[in-house]
Amino acid sequence: MPKPWMLQESTYEEQQQAALKRYEARSGERKKTAMRMQASNPVEAASPDRIAVREAAIDPRDGLGLERVIGNDDLFPVSYLEGGLQASKSVCRIEVRDHIGRVIGYGTGFLVSPCLLLTNNHVLPHEDAALYSVAQLNYELDLNFKQRQMKSFNFVPKRLFLTDPELDFTLVAVDEEASDGTPLNDFGYLELYSEPGKILEGEYVSIIQHPQGAPKMVAIRENRVIDMLEHFIHYSTDTQAGSSGSPVFNDQWMVAALHHAGVPDPNDSSVFIANEGVRISSILQKIEQKRAELNAEQRQLVDQMVNHLDISGQPAETFEELALEWYEHSTGYDPDFLGANYKIPHPALRSDMEEDIAPLIDGGRVLNYTHFSVVMRKSRQLAFYTAVNIDGSQLRDIGRNDRWLFDPRMDRKYQCGPPVYEHPDIDRGHLVRRRDPVWGERAAEANEDTFHFTNAAPQHKKLNQQIWLGLEDYILRNTDEHNLKVSVFTGPVLREDDIEYRGVRIPAEFWKVAVMVKTDGKLSATAYLLSQKSFIDDLEFAFGEYKTYQVPILQIEELTGLGFGELKQHDPLHGQRAVVQWVVNGPGDIVL
Repeated sequence: MPKPWMLQESTYEEQQQAALKRYEARSGERKKTAMRMQASNPVEAASPDRIAVREAAIDPRDGLGLERVIGNDDLFPVSYLEGGLQASKSVCRIEVRDHIGRVIGYGTGFLVSPCLLLTNNHVLPHEDAALYSVAQLNYELDLNFKQRQMKSFNFVPKRLFLTDPELDFTLVAVDEEASDGTPLNDFGYLELYSEPGKILEGEYVSIIQHPQGAPKMVAIRENRVIDMLEHFIHYSTDTQAGSSGSPVFNDQWMVAALHHAGVPDPNDSSVFIANEGVRISSILQKIEQKRAELNAEQRQLVDQMVNHLDISGQPAETFEELALEWYEHSTGYDPDFLGANYKIPHPALRSDMEEDIAPLIDGGRVLNYTHFSVVMRKSRQLAFYTAVNIDGSQLRDIGRNDRWLFDPRMDRKYQCGPPVYEHPDIDRGHLVRRRDPVWGERAAEANEDTFHFTNAAPQHKKLNQQIWLGLEDYILRNTDEHNLKVSVFTGPVLREDDIEYRGVRIPAEFWKVAVMVKTDGKLSATAYLLSQKSFIDDLEFAFGEYKTYQVPILQIEELTGLGFGELKQHDPLHGQRAVVQWVVNGPGDIVL
């Protein structure tokens, strides 16, 4: 079996010997720790600061969370297993290849942002190693012990490559699409928290790994932390060759360390007496020290993966506002975008809905951004609708930012902010898709503008990641291939009986109207309806099917109270009764 560190085998052996030295140097401290642990529990033995962080990582609704930490209870809710399954999606096998494509070893890695992966330095020691190697996600067995369909993603070290031999980590950018077109965001990512204290001496950890390059496996909780060092932790978890680069989890499936080496028995190098992981807090601190070496885009990529905890037990993020000057040249949606003969105005609101439009501080009612506009509904803190212009001839490829912003032009009480999105199954779903307005000279500003809370709506993570069964990709691909211009309106269906969570009623359905001039000069206006009702029957968010439908524009008008005027005359479904007409399972089902 080729070793995962074959490119740097001597470096890995050095890591083992360094781990052994740290282990031997702490033998006296471990004895004291063992005696202290016999007389107390992990919480009592820890410092107040570490206790505060550890408690902050436990959801306040988990009544037995602290009992498990101190060893008084081993009962878990069934959702613990679901949490592990969710965490496992972001863990991959790294197939290490040389410059002519030969496989020379395997390692493990895991996604830590929408486009970044963390592994060991001795797995990917330099940019060339990353350039030739691949990240293989979904390499695992199903319930019938049959291999699932593996998805291979290339690394993009030119975009970002940070490595450190001392802490034995490599952070590298990953291509956002697999070789077969599967989006990387289908697999989510593991959030990293900067505070030390996410795991305590005496606690149990779990590791999701690809031992010896095998399909994904887990060493679950039969593994105790036996020592805490400044930058490393020692634990008794079973791991094998190929597990280098695996995430080490606490009971909340929060990454506490990066597994990197075994501690060899000084009398028999083939036997390991412990394992060693690099603390995530130390890795993030080192990355911060390297931040000055990065360009602006790379700093944004790094910033979006770092999270923080506060003593209330909830993830604490800092949400910024841009200066008002940022918006001075934002003209928003252009009704004349499709040409002088095809004026497409904003939708009209039903008269009884006018008073529910959220006002801007200057008295206006439309939030204009770069190439798109938003009109907010104050009673729901969500958009009545969004309107965007897409120019397929000028599309630009700009990386994600994921820095979510409040809009200073509107009172925050009208903007659905962080609390509702702290639920692990709820995503900030873009209404105006991030890529749609990113064209022309102001593409970078448009990209940033899409990350306003005014452009978000609570969506179940599975719905958001599936992205409307490829509908938006289909529309954007057509504009790109034919250099067409498209105007798109999108919004939630806001019903009075929508389920409420943390003061926000979560929409069960979303709609979209796409307007374009076809190559024959005729206008085409098509409407779509997507439902996540089966996801949100209760706040447990049981998984179920959802469907996308092509419907008459008239049906969207009746559901939303919006008026699209003469667009109905250009709808291929116009004149049909206003009920669901076509189930859209793929682009071929769309009637233009």
